[in-house]
Amino acid sequence: MQLRKILLAATLMALPAAVQAQPVTGAYVGTGVGINQLFDMGVSPGNGKYSSDIGLAALGSIGYGFGGGLRAELEGNFRTQSSKLKAGNVTVGTGTARTYGAMVNVLYDMDIGAGVYPYIGAGIGAQWMNLSGTGGGSDARVAPAAQGILGLALPIDKNLSVTAEARVLGFVGDAKFGNGNSFRDPLNVSALIGLRYAFGEAPAAPKPAPVPAPAPKAEEARTYLVFFDWDKADLTARARQIIADAAGASQRLAVTRIEVAGHADKSGTATYNQALSMKRAQAVSAELVRLGVKQSAISVSAFGDAKPMVPTAAGAREPQNRRVEIVLK
Repeated sequence: MQLRKILLAATLMALPAAVQAQPVTGAYVGTGVGINQLFDMGVSPGNGKYSSDIGLAALGSIGYGFGGGLRAELEGNFRTQSSKLKAGNVTVGTGTARTYGAMVNVLYDMDIGAGVYPYIGAGIGAQWMNLSGTGGGSDARVAPAAQGILGLALPIDKNLSVTAEARVLGFVGDAKFGNGNSFRDPLNVSALIGLRYAFGEAPAAPKPAPVPAPAPKAEEARTYLVFFDWDKADLTARARQIIADAAGASQRLAVTRIEVAGHADKSGTATYNQALSMKRAQAVSAELVRLGVKQSAISVSAFGDAKPMVPTAAGAREPQNRRVEIVLK
């Protein structure tokens, strides 16, 4: 049965477990277009065969990401191709086969640390077939269907991604028509290119920017906190003032080492946050050097979202976690 083959393919695609799930949260919409192959089908009653050329496929979806890589979606699809009915080696009619349907899919996104995000999925739903030309025009009864999905997403920005997919869609059983004819186990294989737009979580009420506590005397200060705007590594006027205080204190206290550690909140992927926290740390280090601190005295590190000052859920924006810590040793 085609259903068993599809579910087996989806299970095998899910085996690699060494990759890290990409946290996806919130609603999204997607679309895709491409080519489709409807495989040859036996015709009952009789021993005829219905074969098709490569045709077109299109789909649209709306879904929701639950975080941790898991998401679910509702898909509507359409496929069409030129076809012919054969009795033995003789073509007895030509026409067009169209397949329509709706599917509910469950998918799993993966972060492999390469800037692209593979995903796998499986779906169940309903499909029906329309034939025109060959034997007149007729519609098959609605039939249950299942599919396996293998895809790759390339982010263009934080919300929009280009997708490339392979989908295997099969009827669970035969496509049965009202005139008593049926096609045995219709099976489609499609290759699609599309776009996916993720809206993300509904933004929380903005929190006021953290107000640093009154700085102790420069001679006593050993740790300085520099905060950043969301998704930024630029130094604000207040940030430059704090860095200047740290640079001055390092000279008065005869400091031998300065540790500069960058951090990020959990609103992006782990890979993205790691890179962003390093950019922040490097910006602070460069400002210290500009103010006269020796580069050899500075140790730069980045922790991404691994060491939050305020614990949050994945995807949350937290101002106090977007920081660089300057520690005078």
